[in-house]
Amino acid sequence: MFQQLVNHNDDLRRLIERGYAVAIDSGYLIVRDVPYLDDQRQLQRGALVAKLEFVDKLTVRPDDHQVWFAGSVPHGLDGRPIPNLGGGPTTLALGNACKDVVVQRRFSNKPKVTGRFADFFEKIESYVTIISGPAMEAHAANPYTFRTVEKTCDSVFKFHDTLTSRAEITDLASKFAEDVVAVIGLGGTGAYLLDLLVKTPVREIRAFDFDVFHVHNAFRSPGRLDESELGKSKAETYGVRYENFRHGLRVERKLIDSSSDAELEGVTFAFVCVDKGSARSGIFDILISKRIPFIDVGMGLDRKRGPVNGMLRATYYSTENAQSMRERGLAEMSDHPDDIYQTNIQISEINAMNACLAVIRFKQLRGFYFEEIPYNHLLLEIGDLKVVGDSELP
Repeated sequence: MFQQLVNHNDDLRRLIERGYAVAIDSGYLIVRDVPYLDDQRQLQRGALVAKLEFVDKLTVRPDDHQVWFAGSVPHGLDGRPIPNLGGGPTTLALGNACKDVVVQRRFSNKPKVTGRFADFFEKIESYVTIISGPAMEAHAANPYTFRTVEKTCDSVFKFHDTLTSRAEITDLASKFAEDVVAVIGLGGTGAYLLDLLVKTPVREIRAFDFDVFHVHNAFRSPGRLDESELGKSKAETYGVRYENFRHGLRVERKLIDSSSDAELEGVTFAFVCVDKGSARSGIFDILISKRIPFIDVGMGLDRKRGPVNGMLRATYYSTENAQSMRERGLAEMSDHPDDIYQTNIQISEINAMNACLAVIRFKQLRGFYFEEIPYNHLLLEIGDLKVVGDSELP
């Protein structure tokens, strides 16, 4: 991918031909071996980091006029900090391929005439001139090392994950790198769960559903409806819908039950999204026996007051407490034919909310989101939109 970007962006090619030690990591341009003077006027080397803005899959441009710097404060020949660099101390976590680049500060030096840099060649040249000029004069230091520092950083996505770099959360996104996640059931909540997980950098997603995709499914699932999808299996429909977005996605037309050992081999976390208690029971059996932690989602709806009312549920079963949680009877293990949800009322926003609740809890468990109280059982009441957890339940 590095060479593809160089081939499609003349400014990146010029940086390499100039002799800069260029690398790409997690949506950032990295330029190592940048010489500068420290507060003792001794020669040091740092690295410039600039955010890549992707115009399309292979064309990039500068996001703004600022850069990050891995190094201490650059000084001039007079022993004073170089003026007009703006910014200040900060941190930025890069991906595993660039752990040697420890960002310590950010610089801001806007071009006076245009207010922005035309391309990355102009941007890097400008900052190197300012930062490295004193070191080049005092020590004949050379920023043009022609050092090859390209490192492979495989991504599960078929597009560059510029959302992560724009939000500066690369270190948090890496927490999902080894996860193999199963989504069992692709009804309303399961469909939204899959949509959210496809955009999460887990290593692999395995989704299972045996049913056919009908018109009512289109009203409670994300994405554009193609008429050709109607009558096909949900597995085929969702597999095709997301195949252009990421690697490591397997959607199968299968029922998961207590005999599904092979299908779940290697899974590190699962989401159970079925509306029949009888089906849930067998799924719980296999997940607990294989010591796979999981979140089970569900909802109970009624029309006793006219408008639809009820609750959404997301219950976490850890490796250690799954059996005891099951014995609490928080999730239905039998079928109730008068459950209003069985009538397939179109409630896409409720399905989406239930999926969001489950994914947020999963990401808390992985350390992506802050977790103040480690709830195992969450309920969201539709009537007052209040979320309650274990400690608030009777």
